[in-house]
Amino acid sequence: MSKKYVMGNGAIALGALSAGVNLVSGYPGTPSSEIIETAAKYPHEGTYLEWSVNEKAAMEVAAAAAYCGARSMVTMKQVGLNVASDPLMSLAYVGVKGGMVVVAADDPGPISSQTEQDTRRFAEFARIPVFDPSSPEEAYEMVQDAFVCSETYKTPVILRPTTRVDHAYASIETPDHFQAKEYEGFVKDSKKWVIFPRLSFANHAMIEKRNVGIGEDFSACRYNTVSGSFDKAVVATGVSYAYAGEYLKEHPQIRLIKVGTPYPLPESFLLKALEGVSEVLCFEELSPYIEESLLKLIGKHHLDIRVRGKLTGDVPASGENDTDSARRIIGRFLGYGPAESSADLSGAPQPPARPPVLCAGCPHRASFYAVKQAMKGRKAYFCGDIGCYTLGNAMPLDMVDTCLCMGAGITMAQGFNHMDKDAVAISFTGDSTFFASGITGVVNAVYNAADMIVCVLDNSTTAMTGHQPHPGTGRNLMKTPVEKISIEKILLAAGVEKVMTVDPLDLDAAVAAVRECAEHKGVKAIIFKSPCVAIVKPDRKMRVDGDMCVGCLRCIKEIGCPALSVNDGTVVIDENLCTGCGLCAKLCPVGAIGGV
Repeated sequence: MSKKYVMGNGAIALGALSAGVNLVSGYPGTPSSEIIETAAKYPHEGTYLEWSVNEKAAMEVAAAAAYCGARSMVTMKQVGLNVASDPLMSLAYVGVKGGMVVVAADDPGPISSQTEQDTRRFAEFARIPVFDPSSPEEAYEMVQDAFVCSETYKTPVILRPTTRVDHAYASIETPDHFQAKEYEGFVKDSKKWVIFPRLSFANHAMIEKRNVGIGEDFSACRYNTVSGSFDKAVVATGVSYAYAGEYLKEHPQIRLIKVGTPYPLPESFLLKALEGVSEVLCFEELSPYIEESLLKLIGKHHLDIRVRGKLTGDVPASGENDTDSARRIIGRFLGYGPAESSADLSGAPQPPARPPVLCAGCPHRASFYAVKQAMKGRKAYFCGDIGCYTLGNAMPLDMVDTCLCMGAGITMAQGFNHMDKDAVAISFTGDSTFFASGITGVVNAVYNAADMIVCVLDNSTTAMTGHQPHPGTGRNLMKTPVEKISIEKILLAAGVEKVMTVDPLDLDAAVAAVRECAEHKGVKAIIFKSPCVAIVKPDRKMRVDGDMCVGCLRCIKEIGCPALSVNDGTVVIDENLCTGCGLCAKLCPVGAIGGV
């Protein structure tokens, strides 16, 4: 055994390897991405790892492994669970043979997501157990117990870390060597593995009966704890338990109850933990899941306990908890009145807001600018997607009118086209997103005779989540050389008759390509191909000739590159940020910007 100082996501990966996981699949999404990346860093003989093209594919790959009796884990963020919900809902009914753990990382805040959805709700909806870790150390232990729970009850099990658990660090003691589990293999039995309505009906009844038993087992689970014997109690779950615990070290005159397995609810544990309690505060993030569950439990057993939380306005309805909010909220609950935050007490200034922005030299900026120039004077709709290119909405580019969910840009552009034939409908998607969920939209566009331009911003990586490989990069997670899947060939095979590939940093050619496509009817595609500047650094810098600069600020006002600023009325370029893309030079009306 040896100690390793790892991120919470790393702890989950090491827990899975310690449990003998045979297969890990997933799709990158903050805050979950480092789980698979950590697993790949350690010797994993007998364990197969893959970045799948999307979460649905990852879930189905992992399901087949579990059907074989192997232990499988699939990773994603909370919105990825939406994509994977189709197979997971059916898996809940069919069941599994080997242990299958679904890691769905929630993102309170949200810090890097479209939603604040609560995976505990999904677990209840799908009728499958969920473990809710409060720390990296606990996540390491929980993932191993989740495999055991899955195999015991023949069901997928959800592990639901949140951002602050995923990205916290801790020392974890792990084996020096990891050994994948031996497994029997798939045993054919169509009465079990082929889902039919009659089987589903019978299995649904079985699941409801089984979950009562799981709830009883969870009542004896080590992750559900109680400390103190006061008549006021705080019930907390996940990382909120850690925040509450920090505050209650200084104010121990309250009962602290931790629920580490929120579904199925450990009713017997909670009934015992609440004995002698007159008032309880539910301190949790996202939805009032524990609060509502407690209200049902208290009503069912006719207990005289007042429940406070999100529903009563004592806990904020949205956003993250932290040690400051624990101090304020629990302090009020104890009757101390409003408490100042630690930031207020220290007098430390608050950091300035830092809006997200495309990197200096990002080729996506040039792609957006080319489309903007080509569409001057024309009515156009610009439909964005999930990824770095979402940042094209920022001023002064202002080139993303909509962003709904991954893959929606291509299909939403079709909707605008069908409703407004006089406008040009344009979608923006990245290369990784194209493989994840864009292909379906292209097929739909061709099949339904849409008139639109599909712009694929191909920077040869999955940039926003940490530069993971995808089918177009020529390598996979197992470091096996593979053929690059051509986006151009896929577009042509789907029936897109006009496909152009252009370097967005060649501004004149890029603008000409957009104008040419706009004059053709039907589905057209432009692949703006240029590598991400975070992984391919140009070998030059741009400088401004101060004597030539006339201070028109066109370069700043039109593209908003963070390397550009103004000093005494003259544009200056920060050489530490500049990547030498040259876009600003192409905009300068007096030729004051050049490369060195």
